[in-house]
Amino acid sequence: MKVALAQINTTVGDLAGNEARILAAYARGVAAGADLVVFPELTITGYPPRDLLLRRGFVADNAAVLARLAAATHAATGMLVGHVTANPRPPGRELHNCVSWLQGGRIAATRVKTLLPTYDVFDEDRYFEPAGENAPVHFGGGTYGLTICEDIWNDEDFWPDRRYRRNPPMELAAAGATILFNVSASPWHLGKEATRHAMLRSLAIKAGRPVVFCNQVGGNDELVFDGGSLVFNAAGEVLARAQMFAEDFQLVDLAAAPVLPPATPAPAEAMLHDALVLGLRDYLHKCGFRAAVLGLSGGIDSALVGCLAAAALGPENVRGVALPSEFSSPGSLSDAQALAANLGIQYDVIPIQPPFAAVRSQLAPVFAGRAEDTTEENLQARLRGVLLMALSNKFGSLLLTTGNKSELAVGYCTLYGDMCGGLAVISDLPKTIVYRLARWINRDGEIIPPASITKAPSAELRPNQTDQDSLPPYEILDAILDAYVVAGHSAAEITALGYDEATVRRVIRLIDNNEYKRRQAAPGLKVTSKAFGVGRRIPIAQRYRAV
Repeated sequence: MKVALAQINTTVGDLAGNEARILAAYARGVAAGADLVVFPELTITGYPPRDLLLRRGFVADNAAVLARLAAATHAATGMLVGHVTANPRPPGRELHNCVSWLQGGRIAATRVKTLLPTYDVFDEDRYFEPAGENAPVHFGGGTYGLTICEDIWNDEDFWPDRRYRRNPPMELAAAGATILFNVSASPWHLGKEATRHAMLRSLAIKAGRPVVFCNQVGGNDELVFDGGSLVFNAAGEVLARAQMFAEDFQLVDLAAAPVLPPATPAPAEAMLHDALVLGLRDYLHKCGFRAAVLGLSGGIDSALVGCLAAAALGPENVRGVALPSEFSSPGSLSDAQALAANLGIQYDVIPIQPPFAAVRSQLAPVFAGRAEDTTEENLQARLRGVLLMALSNKFGSLLLTTGNKSELAVGYCTLYGDMCGGLAVISDLPKTIVYRLARWINRDGEIIPPASITKAPSAELRPNQTDQDSLPPYEILDAILDAYVVAGHSAAEITALGYDEATVRRVIRLIDNNEYKRRQAAPGLKVTSKAFGVGRRIPIAQRYRAV
């Protein structure tokens, strides 16, 4: 069997655009002599469609696309495509997450997703009724097992802790399926590609069957899908390997394809860079923007976001703006200017001192007798937000926020100030990883000015300010953040790891107390296993404190 992996970048809700991409890839498969062209999960609707699924017109329009795709198929080449169908057997949820085999102008077979993830960023149980059974598909003299994404993530010999009782691919193999197909929309985070590869290899060996895995690629809201589609033979050897973070088309003859040599793993920094560039580009373009604007402080965070924006959009579509105050050092301005020159992006300087003086004057009668404090610091950040939003409005550019995960965790950011914007590009990068990625960007020459990397980080909102005036060193902060937010450890457990108890409790208190800020933050690109945002649902008004 000759199988084509059509690893395409779909847009949620763009049914016409997705249909066009599907037909173009299918035509390519026909021309290449493929017996079957395989597409990702929910190809027609894009993934995740979320509450668009509650609109009956959306589901009906998706069904109409499926009918047209079926009518376009030839007798010699089939299509495996993901879509939504109505649940014909109430009670239960109204929809199924499905994959259909289309061939010869008709829908030859449809199968329903069995395992529905409802954890982290997933909420499929909200919309879909799971399959009661999943029998192999008999077509053209062959017997095939069709699965959808999560269906393959529950083998008892690979996962010590399982979420479900069933193991759909092994059930299909036991029922006679000779090839196991999986159409997928598996979002990426750092390290996931290695886990996925090991899991699929293990499955192929255990089942003694070829495994064909086709994954979605592209950014949809905060999720980044890496592609990386794979084909394994029954011995667990790789026959086909699609690109990471790019659309791809791979044709493989399951009976005659040579075994590929092991791939050299890309550096973590390279994968983070490519994931963030893809997520930024797709978020901006799929939301209808063509250009971006961001504040350049001369620090490492805004420098990194500037580099990512230039790589994602082209330097001609990026505007960097320095917004100096009376507390900004000359080095901050020169570093911002040097970065803009190195990247070739537009650079503007708009001092905030005049409006800051005016607002101070306006508030002086009301604030009489009170010393200056964080109120005045926040005023500066909010004035910057006002100016950047004005540029965003006037020129139709998306404003990118530049805060990192460490700052967002402890609330070291200002609502309606530096948090203003449409996308928080690095909000899932701890500060220590920001440094790593900045150094990687400079691996072949200076792009980010060295001083932006080496100088003590500072918000520059008061004289001689540094981040460590208010926060522990970032190496310690990030370790506590990972232990508390990602691993779910208590204060006592983190202290037992060797960290100062008072520091641990202070950091945890800051994390807990600043949930209200994170709830109002711009959406951020998820690149770690646990990001703030849709995958972490902590109440704002709550008083539980883990001891």
